[in-house]
Amino acid sequence: MLGRNYFWIVFVVISGLLTSCRDVTTAPVAEKDPGSWAFSNFVKVDSINPIMQPDTSVGFAAPLRGATVNWEARNVLNPTAVVKDGKVYMLYRAQDQQMTSRLGLAMSSDGLHFEKQAAPVFYPAEDSLKRYEWPGGVEDPRIVESEDGRYIMTYTAYDGKTARLCLASSRDLTTWTKHGLVMGYGKYRDTWSKSGAIIAKRDGSRMIATKIDGKYWMYFGDTDLFMATSEDLIHWEVAENAENGQLISVLHPRMGYFDSRLVEPGPYALLRDEGVVLIYNGSNAANFNDAALPKFTYAAGQALFDARYPYKLIDRTEGYFIHPDKPYEKVGEVNEVCFVEGLVYFQDKWFLYYGTADSRIAVAVQE
Repeated sequence: MLGRNYFWIVFVVISGLLTSCRDVTTAPVAEKDPGSWAFSNFVKVDSINPIMQPDTSVGFAAPLRGATVNWEARNVLNPTAVVKDGKVYMLYRAQDQQMTSRLGLAMSSDGLHFEKQAAPVFYPAEDSLKRYEWPGGVEDPRIVESEDGRYIMTYTAYDGKTARLCLASSRDLTTWTKHGLVMGYGKYRDTWSKSGAIIAKRDGSRMIATKIDGKYWMYFGDTDLFMATSEDLIHWEVAENAENGQLISVLHPRMGYFDSRLVEPGPYALLRDEGVVLIYNGSNAANFNDAALPKFTYAAGQALFDARYPYKLIDRTEGYFIHPDKPYEKVGEVNEVCFVEGLVYFQDKWFLYYGTADSRIAVAVQE
């Protein structure tokens, strides 16, 4: 999200507005009722949140700096997660003091307590993506599996000026192959693009990319949401209006709501009986907004798209189901942020992982 400097105005919150932590193990995430098709009843695990914080003690020999850097000294944020071999594996964004982002890997046996690997597993290097990934880094991953067991990761490459949606794949979550820009052709090559959520279906604890009408589908964007399709999960084609060649928006900001400023995908989109459920992040505008939230607040809502025509919006929650109400969510690198990117089905319940104030990572569990 700091890759979103293009849009951001840092909003400083006076200490008197801070909400103190409740002296309980858990607390309800939100007070607004979603539709019956939507995920509900997520509870923040107050007894351990935030579950991950920056660490100034770990070093990494950064190939493009020619020096050892404390690669997660400034912030950890915006995680994705998958279940593998009976454990939750989290890939998370970490920033050094120069604000370069890399992706770390952490594992958990209970979905709550994580052990980090000492070095990042995905980072800018001397490769064909260097021009897009340096010096800003690699940001905000989302992961699904392919039917043949590959992990497909969308991520943002940030060169310090433009954010570009990219894709990589792995067999083991540690060694990755970069496949380049999702919109890496013609007029879109230098377009600000990010945050790709591929449609998947649940098979036990696996989230497997699934075809609809013979194609894989992805929601992407961070102002309006657009769509792209693929035959192989690697090469993507954006959906355009045949008359004017413009991208077709399938989800928009709404005046007077928590998402009045922008909308951006959360984790993968999930194909369910009711349709395609997309958890998305929304930002509150400076005016014509949700007056109950501070301006520029990031909170998350949900949208339902048709299972046969995933570009057709069927329903949308009126309000958010998670929003900043804890000090570590309200004050940080960027204030007033709950940014959802990780969702796993683990030990017969849903775990939701999210970045807080662009500084730390927290978890909520469905009850």
